[in-house]
Amino acid sequence: MEKQSKNYEYPVKGPAVPSKRICLTVDLKNNPDLIQQYLEYHKPEKIWPEIVDGIKKAGILVMDIFHVDDRLFMICEIPADADLDDLFQKMGTYPRQGEWAALMSIYQQALPGHKLEWVKMERVFTLPD
Repeated sequence: MEKQSKNYEYPVKGPAVPSKRICLTVDLKNNPDLIQQYLEYHKPEKIWPEIVDGIKKAGILVMDIFHVDDRLFMICEIPADADLDDLFQKMGTYPRQGEWAALMSIYQQALPGHKLEWVKMERVFTLPD
């Protein structure tokens, strides 16, 4: 059996400024065709350049999205003195951000008990020193 190349591991380059990390999650609709379309939109050569520009311009230092089955997991790193909600709101004012959010909502579904949005996750474990 041939081993498939997946992006399970990647090098980490930390931000050059004091920062903090926030983890979020949202579900995709459990439809293989829709999931594949969502993943296609997020390929480096397919994502709209205005979206990447808006994320950076808003002040988000790192944004990674992970996928398994119909679950998405996002890690954002932002300046230590920033608020993620404020940065997301700022990001939403930039070109095509609203259009992108509306398009992505076609593929996403709310976690049980939540609105359709990325939900912040609580850290429950960290490796002690």
